[in-house]
Amino acid sequence: MNAKIFISVVFLVLAFSACKQLPSKYIYNEGFVYGTIYHFVYESPQGKDLQEEIQKKLNEYNSIFSTYDKTSVISKINNNENVKLPPEFVTCFLKAMEVSEITGGAFDITAGPLVNAWGFGPEDKQKMTQEKVDSLLKITGYRKIKLESGKIIKQNPHMKLDMSAIAKGYTCDLIGEFLAAKGCKNYMIDIGGEIVTKGVNEKGKIWAIGISRPDENAFFASNDYEAVVELPGHAMATSGNYRNFYVEDGKKYAHTIDPQTGYPVQHSILSSTVLSENCMTADAYATAFMVLDLEKGIEIARRIPEIEVYFIYAGEQGENLIYMSENFEQYLRK
Repeated sequence: MNAKIFISVVFLVLAFSACKQLPSKYIYNEGFVYGTIYHFVYESPQGKDLQEEIQKKLNEYNSIFSTYDKTSVISKINNNENVKLPPEFVTCFLKAMEVSEITGGAFDITAGPLVNAWGFGPEDKQKMTQEKVDSLLKITGYRKIKLESGKIIKQNPHMKLDMSAIAKGYTCDLIGEFLAAKGCKNYMIDIGGEIVTKGVNEKGKIWAIGISRPDENAFFASNDYEAVVELPGHAMATSGNYRNFYVEDGKKYAHTIDPQTGYPVQHSILSSTVLSENCMTADAYATAFMVLDLEKGIEIARRIPEIEVYFIYAGEQGENLIYMSENFEQYLRK
């Protein structure tokens, strides 16, 4: 065979092989971020495991939002250091302020000192008195902070921000955008129970996510669900008090703190689940509804067309009762 012809044939074979795409494959990744576990499942177009790239993204977001990282953007803000605000921080902050305003302060990213003092944060529990609560209320309140000329302005330099109740959801959205940019049309993203889905699972079925039954004794139950939600392409977040509490002097204290009063909430809602087009929104409202009482939560939810809600609350006899918004039922597995 002529050498030139031979080289041309080899070139064509190599070119054909290069153009031949590898089959798609569902990839399962898990790890840790924001002090919690993540689970990602996605159909990679050419079967490539993207976890290394995903982890780089997660590390980037952790360096923005983690209060455990002393060098993070939010830690520098809390320490009153000059820091350039990334666009991700600005987006999340503005949504937090929006939800705070709509919920009358039930959602508040300045409430961290109260949460810590009551023993539900990284710091040791303090002896809580009315005087102590009053002193903490002076350094909390979303209206005491604002974004101005690319900087966070605090009325009191001792104020601390904690965006964990919205940043996990927002990170789910960002990872979803990353996977979509990689050509993934089917995926499920779970960071600490905040969920974003698209398309179908490996069996070709719509992603199905369980809402746990509020039972403080059923922490290790794997299939103890109050309901199962089918999510073809939505975000879902659930918040509850029934697994994070302590009893002191015969009284039960739940981890949800009312930013207005400074005390743990005492009402009938046991868990709130929120569906939305994005998880940043769902995450924030799921937290806010745990602060609000049932009637106020229903009233506010009805005024927000971008969300659907599913509340589990305690009846007068201690039984679990359900409230769901008008369009939520269509997502429930029959």
